Parts: sequence; C-alpha cells; structure tokens
Amino acid sequence: MFATSRGTVRRNRLSDFISVRANGKIAMKLEDESDELVGVATCEEDKDVLLSLEGGRCIRFPVPEVRVFNSRNSMGVRGIKLNEGDKIISMAIINHTDADPETRAAYLKKSKALRGLENSEDLDGEENIETNIEISENTYQQLAEEEQFLLSITDTGFGKRTSSFEYRTTHRGGSGIANMKLGNKSNHIVASFPIEEDQQIILITDAGKIIRMPIKNVRIAGRQTMGVTLFKVSENEKVISATLVDAEDENEDEILDGVENADIEVSSENIDSTEVQEVENEIEE
Repeated sequence: MFATSRGTVRRNRLSDFISVRANGKIAMKLEDESDELVGVATCEEDKDVLLSLEGGRCIRFPVPEVRVFNSRNSMGVRGIKLNEGDKIISMAIINHTDADPETRAAYLKKSKALRGLENSEDLDGEENIETNIEISENTYQQLAEEEQFLLSITDTGFGKRTSSFEYRTTHRGGSGIANMKLGNKSNHIVASFPIEEDQQIILITDAGKIIRMPIKNVRIAGRQTMGVTLFKVSENEKVISATLVDAEDENEDEILDGVENADIEVSSENIDSTEVQEVENEIEE
C-alpha cells in the first residue's frame, strides 16, 4: 500500500517489485512536484489503513476498499479529502475489528474505568455512543487482545496514546475524523502510528535536541485531547521527527551495576597506558 501527501493511495502486488535494477524502478506516479510519497507498507485483506493528516484529522478504512492496481506508473485513488494547506504525514496498517460500535463503546467505557479515567476529558469521542450494555469477561479479554494503541505527537512536543477502537472504520475518500486536538492553527501533528507498550520513542527537534522515553510513560487519552508534554521545546523550536525503537534487554543502571560488580583486575605493572585505555573502553561498552 502506497500513500502520498496529497491524499492518494494505491495498492499493488509485491510481485510487481521482485526485480529491481540498480538504478531503481518506478513505484508510483505523483500528481505534481508538490506531491510526495509519505508511506509504504505491506498489507493484507483483513487489515485497515489509517491515514493521518498534519492538521489533526485522520481516516480509517479497510484495505479492500483500495483495488489492486496492475500498473506501477499510476496515481491511485483518493484516500481522504484534504482541506487547503493540509497534507498526509503518515500511513499505518492496523488490525481490523468486527466488533460493532456499541460493543466497542462498552469496552472503552470499562477499560477507561479500570484506568481511573471515567470522570475525565479522556472520555471525549466523536461518536459519543451511549451504551448501557455490559460485556462479558470473555468478550472484554478478546477485545483487549485485538486492541492496538496509536501514538500521536505534535511539533510542540505534546503526545498521547489512543485506543484503536476510538477510530471508527469508514469508507475511503471521506473527510475523516478528529485525531488530536491542536493548541492553535500554527501547530501540526508530526507523527501518528501504532505502538507497543514495551517499545521506546525518540523525538528530535529542529534545534538538534533529542529525547528518548519508554512508551509506557506516555499517557493514554481520547482522540480529541491534546495529550501531555513529552518534550519541552523553546518558543522557536519544533519537534520534526519521531521514531520507535525496541526497548533494550537491560537498562543503563543494570549495566553499570554489572560493571561495578565485575571481577576485573588491572595491574599497572603489567599493562601499559594504551592497554588500560582499551580495557576501559570495553568496560564502557
């Protein structure tokens, strides 16, 4: 699945890209010089496509809504309607769910209550579905296994995690729904993608600053909230990039404890300064 900044999507078979020469191969035709490819991912028929816009909206639709194209040199079809000045910043392939809106609303109500969010703004949602049904424990556990969380980050350093069940599935080509509340019109979303709780995130600003944090420290909130500050940036500074990394097996403190407790003996009588430096470098690594 391909997605461009102008809201176009296209689906091709992987077999169309088996043989790629050293000078490359045409993958997709763009509308004009202002258009650019923003996302490419493998997909399956039982998945959904999530397109996120810079201006705070998004759309979710099933993969089969985009037919399989036979040509690589084509523009594809419309994935989402764009407002003037807006553009797609990311595309993600996420799990599809067959749960009806009322069941999803009941699950979200119960899961948020368990997190202590029942009286907060985190219950805000565009669908505003009222439900009085009680889902069984088996249904709750099944939906919990299907649930994914989407991380959204703004250029001002705000971010949040939101349940994939809050993003209703619609048809391709619509106007989309709210993804994140922005502080003002000059703010933009710079990243929005699915994440796992055991992962970590790295944010980088245009001033060359960087921060790394565990995903589990990012608050779970509703679609129409701003989230919390993940990176404090100065007035003229913007977050420009966000990427996921897998958590390390050991944290820094554990590594340092292991070094301090290591049975290492260094005798200055037998080792010259160069060898001492090499040993210190190995310890540091």
